[in-house]
Amino acid sequence: MIGDRRAAEEVASKIRAKLELGEFSFQERKEASEATFGEYADKWIATTAPALCKESTVMSYKDLLRLHVLPVFGNLKLSEINRGKVKDFLAARILEGYAQNTVRHMRDVISNVLNKAVDDEVISTNVSLKVKITKKIRNGDTNEGGNGEVMDPLSAEEAVLLLDTVRKDVSKPYPLSDHYALFLLLLRTGMRIGEALALEWGDIDFNGRFVHVQRGLSRKKIETPKTGKTRRIDMTPHLAETLTAHKIECKKRALAMGLREVPELVFTNSAGGFIDVDNWRRRVFNRALRKAGLRKIRIHDLRHTYATLRIAKGDNIADVAGQLGHADATMTLKIYYHWLPGGKKAEVDALDNLGTQKQKEKKVKSER
Repeated sequence: MIGDRRAAEEVASKIRAKLELGEFSFQERKEASEATFGEYADKWIATTAPALCKESTVMSYKDLLRLHVLPVFGNLKLSEINRGKVKDFLAARILEGYAQNTVRHMRDVISNVLNKAVDDEVISTNVSLKVKITKKIRNGDTNEGGNGEVMDPLSAEEAVLLLDTVRKDVSKPYPLSDHYALFLLLLRTGMRIGEALALEWGDIDFNGRFVHVQRGLSRKKIETPKTGKTRRIDMTPHLAETLTAHKIECKKRALAMGLREVPELVFTNSAGGFIDVDNWRRRVFNRALRKAGLRKIRIHDLRHTYATLRIAKGDNIADVAGQLGHADATMTLKIYYHWLPGGKKAEVDALDNLGTQKQKEKKVKSER
């Protein structure tokens, strides 16, 4: 409250200064008091957002504004928006079943627009800054990542089953076996699907057995990886062999199509272009899960599967973090703590022995 009052006094002081200098016109006062959220959303998305965010992020913000935020806040005056309205809006989205991370992005959009209005001294404070998002707990939602997303990684047995199912399926006209290399890459490297679909043959070092992740595919456009940094990921021998065989098949396909060279992309659609991830999810990924008799998960859960399987078998956390492209091992620990190996039960069971141990120590002392 004190901070808000101080901020309001600062704004009022600046307005008084403008009035004294004759720089604050009646029109400016009217605009300041009548400006709507929608008007400032247009200003922010047209100027500030493109200067600070990737194009794909700006497109996501536009969609969130159009589909969710503007229908509720668009016609409201900025002065009419308070913390309660923002909190109610976000809570309603959670109840409607939207993922916590998606709702967080909605809040970020609202906050960015209000920040623009604060910077322009139209409002004194951003009421959305301290609004927390409370997650609706659903049955089975126990594996929560560091950003609040619910993870559903496959077990080692399930991962093997999925790969076997894909490898053995040769049903026409769309055999799953054609996609075995992509499934294996995702499960053996933890790459994001956008990174895998943007992978080029020049990114793969078959002698050194590593993949150099340099770009990602997002909304059919190539961008830098999500973290903005490139990284190297080690390949298992089986993955290297599989990609080698996949490259040979790509050469055969290119020759059959009358192409002189193999496309640079490792994974392509039938025309040699980028694979549409939504189409691949629907026609390939979900079909593979059904055929294997597995529950429905997200493609991103294959990345979580890679991480949890490595952590569960005791691999070095720092190495796993580096392969995933995390900033440091602390982030990896925060997300995957539940899969750390160790005698958690043994450590807890040891509580039953505390009294016994004390008695033994006393007995030893008394005998001395």
